[in-house]
Amino acid sequence: MPMPSLKSLAMMVAVSSLAVTARLYSQAPAQETPKPDPKETEVWSPEPPIVTPGKTDSAAPSDAIVLFDGKNLDQWVSAQDHTPAKWEVHDGIVTVVKAPGVGNIETKRSFKNYQLHIEWKIPENVTGSDQARGNSGVFLASTGPGDAGYELQVLDNYNNKTYVNGMVGSIYKQAIPLANAARKPGEWQSYDVVWTAPAFNDDGSLKTPAYATVFLNGVLVENHFELKGETRYIGMPFYKKFDAAPIKLQAHGDKSEPISFRNIWVRELP
Repeated sequence: MPMPSLKSLAMMVAVSSLAVTARLYSQAPAQETPKPDPKETEVWSPEPPIVTPGKTDSAAPSDAIVLFDGKNLDQWVSAQDHTPAKWEVHDGIVTVVKAPGVGNIETKRSFKNYQLHIEWKIPENVTGSDQARGNSGVFLASTGPGDAGYELQVLDNYNNKTYVNGMVGSIYKQAIPLANAARKPGEWQSYDVVWTAPAFNDDGSLKTPAYATVFLNGVLVENHFELKGETRYIGMPFYKKFDAAPIKLQAHGDKSEPISFRNIWVRELP
């Protein structure tokens, strides 16, 4: 029998080695994939601050700044000249005074981002129609006297039609509310608002716009709406640089009976 050549021997050795390697791999246990550890995605600090809620959802929580508790207007001034506010406080509420020279009122403090709760009532005997019926406004940022700023509309829209970007729950002339959740005149109503103030660059240009989320009587009517600038009765909205700003309540000049407010508080947000 002829002797195999060196080349054949080499091939035989290689084949034998491959066979041995294959047997070893086939006999070795499969390598298991490590199981994910839930602790890798757990965050333990810093812990959020503890806030004690009010006894009801409308009551001020422990970290709130109470702006009106039914006793006085110590937290408010005239928006025109910053003299003491002259609206009428009685029976735990404050009622708008529409007399000449009184005008809007605003908070002594200024705010940036916040959560606001405010309750208001249209008089049961209200008269008028369209915009001349229980008209007022909550200015989420007051940027000057009069009606300068960013207005959340207050109006009687229970069986009272008006332009929809000026009805109750609207960001005046910018955002049409998602629903008309108005109660009857004579019943207390509430706004719960999350306000994100606009931010500006050093040169005065807009860095980030303002946003507003609004619940009217527990119903979502504005869902993180992006404002186009200050609200305006005539003309298009625009931004102008400001830092923090007061919250303002409007003494509207229509001839209907003045509305009232109560239980106003705010929580400052980052």
